[in-house]
Amino acid sequence: MRPRVTMVLAIVAVLVGGVMLVPAAYAKFAGGNSEGGIGGGLVPVPSPTAPAPPTLADAPVSVKFEGEFFSWALMDRETGTVTGAKNMNQTSSTESMLKAWIVADYLRQLGDKKPTAELQKAAILAIRNSDDDGANRVYREAGGSYRPQPGGKPDPVIARAIQICGLTDTRPGDVPEYKGWWSFTEMSPRDAVRLGDCIADGRAAGPKWTKWLLSEMTKVAGSVKQQRERSGGGRWGIIDGLPATIKAQGPVHMKNGWTRLAYDKNWHVSCLAFTDKWSLSVMMRYPARASLSYGAEMCASVATQLVTPQPGAALKVPQQPAGKL
Repeated sequence: MRPRVTMVLAIVAVLVGGVMLVPAAYAKFAGGNSEGGIGGGLVPVPSPTAPAPPTLADAPVSVKFEGEFFSWALMDRETGTVTGAKNMNQTSSTESMLKAWIVADYLRQLGDKKPTAELQKAAILAIRNSDDDGANRVYREAGGSYRPQPGGKPDPVIARAIQICGLTDTRPGDVPEYKGWWSFTEMSPRDAVRLGDCIADGRAAGPKWTKWLLSEMTKVAGSVKQQRERSGGGRWGIIDGLPATIKAQGPVHMKNGWTRLAYDKNWHVSCLAFTDKWSLSVMMRYPARASLSYGAEMCASVATQLVTPQPGAALKVPQQPAGKL
C-alpha cells in the first residue's frame, strides 16, 4: 500500500504546484513581479472615447466693441445655470426680440381655441418678418396697453412674462416719449435667456401652441440688408456664429430686435437664440453712424467664442506605458 500512497501524494503535489504557478506566471507577464520574468507588463490601452458633440458652454469672450452698452448671457438648459458677462443683469430695450413673447402670450390665452386667419397671419408676420403691424395686432388681442401703468408697473402682457418666466430685471421702459411702448421694455441678457428657456419648455405658449411657435421661430427670414420701415429681415447674428456641427443637431429658434433711435443716437440691438441644450442672448447699444451689420457681427462673434470644443481642437488619448517583449 505504501508505494500507492506515495504515488498519490506525488500527483497531488504536481497538481497543487501547477495551480500555484499559473497565477505567479500571469503576475509576471502582467508586470506584477519586478524581479525577473517579463518586465513592464502589457496593460490594455483603452479605446479613445468619442468626443462629445459640440455645444455652447461658458467661456471667456472678447470683442472689440465701441459703444455705450454691451452684454451677453448663456443658459445651460439641462442644468438651468446662467453665466455670462459681469453686467449680464443690466438692461437695454428689447425692441422686436419681445415679439416672440407677445405671440406666445396671446397663444397661451387661446388654449385649445384657434386664432382667426387674420390673427394667425399677424403672428406669423411678427415672428418671421419682424412685422410691427402684425405684432401690434397680436399685442392688443393679448391684452396689452400702450399707456403707462399706474406706479410705473408693467402692463399685463409684460407682467405675465415676468411672472411666468421668472424674470428678475425686466421693467417698463422709462424714456418719456416712449412710455407704454412694448418695444422699450427694459430687459437684461440673463432675463432674455430665461425668456428663451420659457418659450422652449412650453410655459410661454402653453401645450397647444408651443410646437407651432417653435417652428415659426426657425423660419425667421431676411438678412441685415433686407430692411423696411415697419418690418425687416432678422435672420442674422447668433445663427451666423454657429458651426454646421451645431446646426445639424437640431433646430435653432431665434428672434432678434433692432432699432436706430433718434433720442439717444444709438442702435439698440438684442439677439436671442436657443436650442434644446442652451439659450443665448447678446444685447448692445452703439452709435447710429455704424451699421446694423456691426451689431449682427457682435452677436455672431459671441456665439462663435462659446462653441465647445472649439473647431480643430485635438482629441487627447490617454497614454499607457508600452509593454516590453
